[in-house]
Parts: sequence; structure tokens; C-alpha cells
Amino acid sequence: MSTQAPAPATSLQRKVAIAACFGTFLEWYDFLTFASLATYFGVLFFPADNPVAAMLASLATFGVGMLVRPLGAALFGSLGDKYGRRPVFIATILLMGGATFMVGLLPTYAQVGIWAPALLVLLRLLQGFAVGGEIGGAAVYLTEHAPACKRGAYTSVLQLMGPLGILVSTLQVVLLQAWLSDAQFHEWGWRVPFLFSAVLLAISLKSRVNMHESPVFSRLREQHGLSKTPLRECLRNRKTLGRMALLFFCISAGGSLLFFSSQIYANVYLQTVVKLDTKTAGILVMMSTLLLIPLTVLCGWLSDRVGRRPVLLAGLILGCLSILPVFHGLMHYGNPALEHFNRDVTVVLRGNACHYTPFTDTRNDCERSQKLLAKLGVSYTLQSAADTTIQIATQPPISDFQPTALMVALIAAGWPEHADTAQVETTMLFLLLLIPLMAVALITGPQTATLAELFPARTRYTAVALPHNLSAGWIGGLSPFMITLLGVKAGNPTAGLWYPVGLLIVASVVGLFFLPETNNTPLDE
Repeated sequence: MSTQAPAPATSLQRKVAIAACFGTFLEWYDFLTFASLATYFGVLFFPADNPVAAMLASLATFGVGMLVRPLGAALFGSLGDKYGRRPVFIATILLMGGATFMVGLLPTYAQVGIWAPALLVLLRLLQGFAVGGEIGGAAVYLTEHAPACKRGAYTSVLQLMGPLGILVSTLQVVLLQAWLSDAQFHEWGWRVPFLFSAVLLAISLKSRVNMHESPVFSRLREQHGLSKTPLRECLRNRKTLGRMALLFFCISAGGSLLFFSSQIYANVYLQTVVKLDTKTAGILVMMSTLLLIPLTVLCGWLSDRVGRRPVLLAGLILGCLSILPVFHGLMHYGNPALEHFNRDVTVVLRGNACHYTPFTDTRNDCERSQKLLAKLGVSYTLQSAADTTIQIATQPPISDFQPTALMVALIAAGWPEHADTAQVETTMLFLLLLIPLMAVALITGPQTATLAELFPARTRYTAVALPHNLSAGWIGGLSPFMITLLGVKAGNPTAGLWYPVGLLIVASVVGLFFLPETNNTPLDE
């Protein structure tokens, strides 16, 4: 009997891992397909006469889905601690898959006007709500099935679902762009990844219906140890509340900031700031994502050997040190002509009340000029003055808002409209993308196991899901939008990168002082 016991357990663990991971893959595929098409959605679902505002509105719509993740976490987390992990997973996958499929059927702004962005935001809210119940809960469920001495390596596969989601969605976009004309892709090709999610939903739903309940939860239920009010209990327990704060400020904040900076914003940056063509940018990000898969498993295995704490801290510190140099390097090797222009050519924008924001229409010539310079990737200095003028090097100043005259002056001063393919060093771009990717792997490898090991079983789902989704949604999910917005306001596209760098410094300091070692922590109370 004893010699035959491990076989069914191993088989069960494999089935659990496949079911949990495939469902989470669909969640990320659905959620990140929108991110892959963010630059197109700005044109499809928002007024085309304001391209910078449309781009920022598209990124803000992506962020809206992240904002409601904590609400989904609070509801589904409490339900998962009270009634079980399995029924919650079935509900979240149905909600997520249905909302994503409906995005593929939405009319565009040109067809129905303001209803297009309104419906898009509504579906993004439903997607974010569902993800709030999935992310964190899947970590708990998988960890509670994992062998104690191999939790890091075993559960690290869950973190691969984000990169795989990006990989598949990006691959679809690249292939569709290769097969279709630009007009066909804008007309109907962008809908294909969303409609295809219906197939993934059917497969995922079947696997989740056949899932078993977590053994830890089952034992708690048999012993009548379930919490009646999990959220209230989390907030009243000082140790649990302190570790929820640690999760919010350190582990989840660091991981999500690095993930979105290296996987989401990097693609946006290469296209809109460096001015690479969409296919080249997508292929570079896709190739770097492939390497994240083995690196994540390796770091999960490493955390089983040396502990969770040193691996997590290494990722946070590497992220702090690498983001700014990497993104400066992407400009240097991707568009050296634009780098030289922004470094050597002085552009001064003078005006009064020049406070551009994507949430209101441009109110004066200064804000219109600010918006145009940001769209063109031109770094500038903003100075207060009674009248609006733009001074480019030693050329005569351009008064008021004259876009044609401004373009002529910029070109005369050496501004490149697109990256010169002959100057693009794709090998260096790829190697640079791998640096923050390594930081992501160091955090996400041990992250799944660490999330569950920090908290007691009776409130684990709620204690993990709420702070993780608050941090990943409000800090990480909004980071592409915040980086872009801060860059526009500062007159320098890379200035916004201080947003993730500053928060990663905070996460590193918090981790150094308060992060405990959780490896081999018992999961049963």
C-alpha cells in the first residue's frame, strides 16, 4: 500500500496543475490581448482627431480593468474561503471568457460614437472583476496541492501563464498583420483574438469542472474550522494585516511593476517612443518572453534550495537598478537619430496655463503644441510665457499652434519620423529586454508559493487575493498609463520611468526590513 500511494498523488497533482494553469492562462490571454492591441484601440474606440489623448485613453481603459480587481478579490476571496476554491474558479472563468468574447463583437467609435468606449469600459470592468477572483486564488489552490519540499518549482508554472498569455496574443497579432493588409486588420482582423477566446473558454471550463477541491480546505471544512467572515477576520488579525501590507508594498508591487514595465509598456515604448514598426517591436517582446518561461521555473527551484527571501530581494534590487538604463538603451539602439536629436537639439515650449491632460480637451495653443510634441517623441522644456511659441535650436520661434510649420522646422533640425531600419540593432534590443526579464523571473518564480505560505489556511484566499490585486491593479496595472502621462507632462518620454523605479525602491526597502523566510512553512493550521 505505501509503495503505491505516491502514484495517484502525483497524477492528481498534475491534473490540478493543468486545470489551474490552463484556466489562469485563459484569464491572462483574455486580459492581455487588450494590452497587445492598445495602440489600435486608441484609434478604433476613441476620437481619431486627438491621437495622444486616444492613446492615453486606451491605456487608461486597460487600467480601469485593473482598478476593479480588488472588488473581485474581496468578493470571490471571501466566497473561496467560505464555500471552496473550485466553485469560485468556475464562476471567474465564465465571467472572464464571456466578457472577452463580447469585446470581439463591439462596434467601433466610427459606428456608434460614444457608446463604443462606454461598452468597452464596461467589458473591461467585468474582465478586471473576474481576474480579481482568479489571481491569488489560483496561487492558493495550487500551493495547497504542492509537495512541501518542491513548492517553489511546482507552483512557479502558474506564473508562466502571464508570459504565455502575452506570447499567444502577441503571436496572433503578428501573424494577422502578416496575413492581412493594414486596412483588413483595422477593419476586422483585431477581433479574431477575442473571438478565438471562446474556444479556449470551452476547454478551460471542462478542465475546471473536473477539478478536485483543495485538500487543505476540505480538512478545514471537516473540522468545522472555516471562517464565517474571512475579510473581517483578516482585518482584525494584526499579524495577517501586517503581512497583507507586506504583500501589497513589496512582493506584489515589485512583481507587477516589473512585469508590466518589461512585458506591456516595453512594447508600447518601442512602438510609440522609439518609433519601431509594430511587427519588429512585437517580435522582440515575444522572443524575450520565451526565455522568461525557463527562467521562472529555475528561480522557483532556486527558492526551494536557498529560500524565498534572497531570491525575491535579488529581483527587486535588480529591477531598481536596471529599468532606467534599459529603456535609455532601447532608444540608443532602436532609434539613435531620435536619441541624438533629443540630446543635441534644444526645443523650448513657452506658454501660459500649459497643463495638458488626456481627461479634458486641449484648451489653448500651448497644450495643443504639448500634445503634438509628445506624439512626435520630441523632448522639450516647458517655460511660462504670455504667448505660445516654440523655439527649435536657433531657428526663428514658431508662434501659436502651427503643426505644419512645426513639422517642417523639426525635420530641418534633424528629427526622424520613424526609426531607420539600417540603424536598428535588434540583437542589442533583445539583450536589453532580458535584463528586467531576469528581475521578473526572480520575483515571480517563488511568488506563488510565498503568497500562500504567508497566511493561515482559514483566511488564506482572502488574505492573498485582496492585497495582491490591490497592488497589481492599482500600482502595476496603472503603470503603463502613469509612465506615459508623466512623460508627456515632463516633456521627456523616459521621465515617467521614475514611477516604477521609485516604487521598486520602496518595495526593496520594505523587503529588506520585513520580508520573512517562508520556505517549508506548514500550510495547515
